[in-house]
Amino acid sequence: MHAILTLVANREATTLSPAVLNRVRDAVRGAMPVVLSDGEAADIPVAAAPNMDDVYAALEGAAIDAIVVRPRGRRKGLLIADMDSTIITAETLDELAAIAGIGEKIAAITARAMNGELDFKEALRERVGMLKGLSTDALDQTWQRIRLTPGAKELVATMRAHGALTALVSGGFTFFTGRVAETLGFDLHRSNELLHADGALLGAVREPIPPLLAIAKQAGFTQQTFEECINDSALLNKVQQMRDRGSTKFKVDSTPTFFINGERHSGAMSIEELDKIIQALIKS
Repeated sequence: MHAILTLVANREATTLSPAVLNRVRDAVRGAMPVVLSDGEAADIPVAAAPNMDDVYAALEGAAIDAIVVRPRGRRKGLLIADMDSTIITAETLDELAAIAGIGEKIAAITARAMNGELDFKEALRERVGMLKGLSTDALDQTWQRIRLTPGAKELVATMRAHGALTALVSGGFTFFTGRVAETLGFDLHRSNELLHADGALLGAVREPIPPLLAIAKQAGFTQQTFEECINDSALLNKVQQMRDRGSTKFKVDSTPTFFINGERHSGAMSIEELDKIIQALIKS
């Protein structure tokens, strides 16, 4: 078999039943499904990459992700994960803004930045500036509200068990990435540092985030091997969200190869595209 179609169900919304598996298998003319997690995930070996429209039709709109991968090199050596609304369920800046009583104002700036109306770096600085004078106690209050995304702990543990380097990157702040990284066992974390003094935020931020390739080289990857190992559906999902919101800053032009929560996405991206996208995400 030259490709593998992986199906992953959102257990809170549906179940990957034998009926669904057989329906998809028939649609792609695949081999016997290999169950990875009962009712949740399975592989279907196929002779060639299937027509994803056929896969989507067979799923009948169910909350099931469908991803085509190559058997060779499938096990990845590097995980770079976003934090907000990915590894954790919340947006930390929005949570801080809510405590400060300026949630709507912050959200409005975020929306404009995501629509390409504002420079991401400037939007970040403007939003952080609005937090000037906020007690640092708000950071602890926000941390108490943080909830991990189901499966995040297992993801990091599995990657590390197979020798992968795991990195948490974020447009959020080191106060949170450090705690999340420690809780889940990430090897390293990179994010913005909120500046503060005398128990209050200064409304300024230090930005130490390196490009993706720098993190990859720390794991021993060359640019070529890094491009071959990238497999971050959450990142690509956010790219699609940016496009859905009317942003023209980034564009992905290639054949769709998978569906995430019923939306079509592309799996072919260059290192340059990934670097641009991650820099936008961590500054948004």
